[in-house]
Amino acid sequence: MAPVIKALRKRPGLAVRVVGTGQHRELLDDTLREFGIETDVNLAVMQENQTLSGLTGRLFAAFGDIVAAERPSIVLGQGDTTTVFVASVVAFYAKIPFGHVEAGLRTGDLANPFPEEFNRVVAGRTAALHFAPTEGARRNLLREGVTKGAIHVTGNTVIDALLDVAARIEAPPARGARRRILMTAHRRENFGAPLENVFRGVRDLVLARPELEIVYPVHPNPNVADPARRLLGDLAQVTLSSPLGYRALVAAMKECDLVLTDSGGIQEEAPALGKPVLVLREATERPEAVQAGVAKPIGTDRHRLVREVTRLLDSDRAYFAMARGVSPYGDGRAADRIADAIMARLARGTEHALPAPAAQRKRRWQPADADAPARPFDVPRASPREAKPKHATPKQESAS
Repeated sequence: MAPVIKALRKRPGLAVRVVGTGQHRELLDDTLREFGIETDVNLAVMQENQTLSGLTGRLFAAFGDIVAAERPSIVLGQGDTTTVFVASVVAFYAKIPFGHVEAGLRTGDLANPFPEEFNRVVAGRTAALHFAPTEGARRNLLREGVTKGAIHVTGNTVIDALLDVAARIEAPPARGARRRILMTAHRRENFGAPLENVFRGVRDLVLARPELEIVYPVHPNPNVADPARRLLGDLAQVTLSSPLGYRALVAAMKECDLVLTDSGGIQEEAPALGKPVLVLREATERPEAVQAGVAKPIGTDRHRLVREVTRLLDSDRAYFAMARGVSPYGDGRAADRIADAIMARLARGTEHALPAPAAQRKRRWQPADADAPARPFDVPRASPREAKPKHATPKQESAS
């Protein structure tokens, strides 16, 4: 959201207020400072070992109060978090337009990712403005009955933020024959056996390959941190760090050879930096990267993880087929397109705050772009590796 906040604050006549939930407050503040932004309101609703229902209830009360007090002309939220789901519904109840940034991503399976797919579907029903990152996301929304005029294909603001920060980070030093993998794994649907299978696969890899380094910023949730320490904590080649701020995360992506992740945004960011992405999920709501050949879902099977990583490490052909620096998700100008659409909406007035009626003819949901090739934006980027020898070195919830 940082690029959107900055773009809107440049527009005359707008007062922009940034609302945070209090999740990972220090990381959020550090990240926002990277863009010269501070939160204006901290809802402070987070509790240790919270349940989804408990968090949702607290968010409804807190957002209801802030919307009643501020009476904004428009509410914006980004992505698929519980924060976005709640903010969209509260705005809907108050008959205030909700603008959904990163709209229209779908897997078609409410259990995967959980509960993010549900959160996106709800926001897709309550939003008045849908800022879709790709044509595939636009088609998903059209299938669900969203009117064409409410959808704006903008690219994803995550690429705006990435290119901004990456340009200010020096190129990493060469590491010779050492190979480095960045891993992020924390999805709720992977808790338990799936996550332990991932960790066992990583353990198999580093024990078999002394040249391999794993950098793993560990989510503080005990469902993640406890098995990570138990299964990986004794391995010298594995660095278990605290969660990284955004600048440090971008630097880690630039420095690694490839990425193992169950995260969403990294599936967009890492390919734009020329890093192959192996997705630790059975399905992804970001099919464009898969179609472009720069990301591959591999699930959480221990042996498949070892096999897929080994293939990329041992085959230059396989590696460089994925390390092409292709981004289907933006050209770095998404925020300005979003700001233009918001200014046009505000100029028309907000008397029609509710979403337009759904199309009369209902259609069964189908994944977009099932067979269509991705059409990447032309993104300026640094090459992941200037030369190609065999062993060369190549987020927080908020709404505004």
